[in-house]
Amino acid sequence: MSSKMHYKKIHFIIFTFLILVAFSCKKNNHDIQQNIPLNYKKTLENVNKVLVEKDTELIKNFINRRGWEMSNTATGLWFMIYEKGTDIKIKKNDLVELKYNLWLIDGTLLYSSDSTGLKTFIVGKGGVEAGLEEGLLLLNNKSKARFILPPHLAHGLIGDGNKIPGRAIVIYDIEIVNIKTHILNK
Repeated sequence: MSSKMHYKKIHFIIFTFLILVAFSCKKNNHDIQQNIPLNYKKTLENVNKVLVEKDTELIKNFINRRGWEMSNTATGLWFMIYEKGTDIKIKKNDLVELKYNLWLIDGTLLYSSDSTGLKTFIVGKGGVEAGLEEGLLLLNNKSKARFILPPHLAHGLIGDGNKIPGRAIVIYDIEIVNIKTHILNK
């Protein structure tokens, strides 16, 4: 094949590609999402599965090195209750006040109620990590516990934009100071 013929073929391929790109840009976002190939979705699911498995392995190794006896939930939250507290169980819509230390798995202290004050929020209303809310529902008033949150239950891919990096595994040491049954429970 002559070089002139070769260049014409390359130009035709590039031109065709540019036309396809131009027309695909005119589609709305909904059309594009519907046209995502199933194998692409499967690839994303597989990547997420691998990341969760990797995080689980890191957490298990971390726990074993420290000799902690922890349990885990189906979502991937690891917990250890080392002081049971009263018989008053925390439930959704309770206003909870807690002392806490929040660490990275490498031992870096990120936040502490000693410097930021008590953390106060209504359980089940968001505004805190999903793993923290899930863990609190395992506790009673005046309980002390430790939670290890994998990224998908903590701050995900992007972190908190301040001290917590993206894809960080975080550890909460908490003490429930007080719970109040919120008006929504009545």
